[in-house]
Amino acid sequence: MRIRFGYDITVHCEQPTPMVCLMEIRPERRGDLVAPEQLITTPAVATHTYLDIFGNVCRRFTAPPGDFSIWADATITDPGTEDPVCPDAAEIAIPDLPDECLAYLVGSRYCETDQLSQIAWDMFEHVEPGWTRVQAICDFVHNHLAFDYMKARATRTALEAYHERVGVCRDYAHLAITLCRCMNIPARYVNGHLGDIGVPILDPMDFSAWMEVWLGGSWITFDPRNNMPRIGRIVVARGRDAADVPLINSFGPHLLKSFRVWTYDVTGL
Repeated sequence: MRIRFGYDITVHCEQPTPMVCLMEIRPERRGDLVAPEQLITTPAVATHTYLDIFGNVCRRFTAPPGDFSIWADATITDPGTEDPVCPDAAEIAIPDLPDECLAYLVGSRYCETDQLSQIAWDMFEHVEPGWTRVQAICDFVHNHLAFDYMKARATRTALEAYHERVGVCRDYAHLAITLCRCMNIPARYVNGHLGDIGVPILDPMDFSAWMEVWLGGSWITFDPRNNMPRIGRIVVARGRDAADVPLINSFGPHLLKSFRVWTYDVTGL
């Protein structure tokens, strides 16, 4: 299948403001692009990209005073297969984990493993280890939180989401990641395009957040917000939590004026 995706974002700055954006697909998917991603800024400014410590593509520039827009669009080929279901995927003992996994076992900005550890063990210690335990964590988070855009808060942590019982996709991911880490299962934060392919129409579309968990010797996708296999995921960035992968990291104040995201199936068009 072919998926068209992109975004159109406008911010307002009172003065020249350095920014770093993480909104372009991961390098490993570039070979699937039908054509290179188009990116236009209005007004035009010089930009350049680099890779951060997690291998994400970061675009660096300085936004001028006034309204500033970033528009991007691309089409990618995708196998159209659902997220894998691997009920036999086993947990890996900490001594046997690859070095790269260790950073995804400890607490981070939005994932307070120290404060949720006892809660996690009380709930999931006696659940069968491996896939079943991670799915039980996703089931709990999916049912425990109420999705509500109107109550979104950029500073909400996993512990706060647990107590407030409300959030958006990033809160679902943070809470599930934290509970996995408390159970000594490496888990990392992912954001990207998902859209409404194969499900009822979503309005408005947005960037989505989910997690990947190290089971059976590989990273496996879990999505506590949707809690069902989906098709058409396009990964933009991975990190320990949302603090590592902000869509816009602004080194100065700015006002978000408009935000539009699109992701839809254009197979056969």
